[in-house]
Amino acid sequence: MLATVASAALQGIDAELVHVEVNAGEAGEPKWFLVGLPDAAVKESCDRVFAALNNSGFHPPRTRTTINLAPGHLRKEGSCYDLPIALGILAATGQLKAENLGDWLIAGELSLSGATRPVRGALAMARLARTLHKRGVLMPALSAEEAALVDGVPVHRVDSLDRAARFLRGEMPLPALDPAESRRRTQTPPPDGAVDFSEIKGQHALRRAVEVAVAGNHNLLMIGPPGSGKSMVAKRIPSIMPRPTLEEHLEILSIHSAAGRTISGEMNWDARPFRSPHHTVSDVALLGGGTIPGPGEISLAHHGVLFLDELPEFKRSALEVLRQPLEDGEVSISRSAGKVTLPCSVMLVAAMNP
Repeated sequence: MLATVASAALQGIDAELVHVEVNAGEAGEPKWFLVGLPDAAVKESCDRVFAALNNSGFHPPRTRTTINLAPGHLRKEGSCYDLPIALGILAATGQLKAENLGDWLIAGELSLSGATRPVRGALAMARLARTLHKRGVLMPALSAEEAALVDGVPVHRVDSLDRAARFLRGEMPLPALDPAESRRRTQTPPPDGAVDFSEIKGQHALRRAVEVAVAGNHNLLMIGPPGSGKSMVAKRIPSIMPRPTLEEHLEILSIHSAAGRTISGEMNWDARPFRSPHHTVSDVALLGGGTIPGPGEISLAHHGVLFLDELPEFKRSALEVLRQPLEDGEVSISRSAGKVTLPCSVMLVAAMNP
């Protein structure tokens, strides 16, 4: 029996539709075959999925089973296909009778117990579901909170494979998350211990220069001896920048979500980003890239501050690759897996010794 579940693959900071097709009941030795350009993490998903099925009270397929991630030319990476693969197996083996299963966009990692874990790119996937007019989105708790920031598409939080199956059967109601409530939770006051520009004592000329640079969205170069407070001032610049608008907020979250920072708890969701790469950073880490192109430091600082301390110590090539992105406000990366364009509108702040 054939079952199809809709999921998504990240391409830069955007998502593309992926159909997870599961065909069970084929003649032959009981084995599973995963095709569709999966990476190592996706290939391992079947081992996690089969353990999750067993521990959730379901039965893995006992026949030859083929799982196809379409389109086949698009490289798939990450663990976001665990939940759609599991639900596809349940539907293909007759353990899940759900109408219009393909009308939902589903993503999520599964633990061996069947519980769900968050995935990267939830915001981009919710935007894709809205564009495709999907019935709704099913995601793990933390990813669902992020996806709910997108208006126009219902987002449902599923904590386990069992709950997802019962919801799709119509046995368990799962109310859609409220976008306004999700925005309220992300727009929190600064945490205790956060740095603030008002803490700077003295340095009147430098403070005035920083205020003018922030007001006019100018770049800034600070020159002074070690210990004069250059790094201390730079870290406090985001505190006097205006709070991001809703559209800027979503752009920032899209980039950090694609990089996995929203699920690791590394960022303050309501603050403008501040990135300070070490002077040994590579060109790819600074600009972005990888086998499947992803955001680098300059994109992670979008709508915020990119701070280059000890400017003369950076490699010449690393500084040269910043020239065009700083002029254009975006960076285009071409790799064998495709070409992506990432936003990088930043305030560049640099510091150096005399």
